[in-house]
Amino acid sequence: MTASLDEIDWPVRTRRLVIRPAVDDDEAAVWSYRKLATTSTWLNTSHGDRASFRKSFRDPVARANTLVIEHGDSVIGDLLVRIEDGVSQTEMRDKAARTQAEIGWALHPDHAGRGYATEAVNDILRVCFDELGLRRVIAGCFSANTESWRLMERVGMRRERHTIRHALHRSGEWMDGYGYALLAEEWRVRLDQPVTQ
Repeated sequence: MTASLDEIDWPVRTRRLVIRPAVDDDEAAVWSYRKLATTSTWLNTSHGDRASFRKSFRDPVARANTLVIEHGDSVIGDLLVRIEDGVSQTEMRDKAARTQAEIGWALHPDHAGRGYATEAVNDILRVCFDELGLRRVIAGCFSANTESWRLMERVGMRRERHTIRHALHRSGEWMDGYGYALLAEEWRVRLDQPVTQ
């Protein structure tokens, strides 16, 4: 199977949310929380102005990996799902192609603390494993981003690495990082256990 987000029957619905590919009309809603210091402090890219954000948001390569989270009629967050090749030896590259995904997320702070991010990430894991047939999903964060790594643990991801002062934060500080992962077989076992919000 060749995994592609284009193969999914969007939108997908959770108990309270709708998840779908981002479109140009989502730009203002996504900018409304990504411009905030409380959100952008942990993102890889912080845009100084709306024009810079617009250029990035409308980039077709980036857009192909971007989903939005809706609650009611409002966009309250976004998700990254980047399908990539698994690590392999040279002669096994074709078998490792497009077998894993990196995921990430951002949520408007006004909607934090209600379990929306957990619900959205949990369903994206379902899409990755059950619909796309991937074998592994990874995510990472600065170790100081407690909310992010706690979310990864809530949805059953396992901490695989702790790197020491490996990433230069825009604050000028070299920060530690955490890397998490979940395998398809772990996902299937986890389905028998409830997810805590």
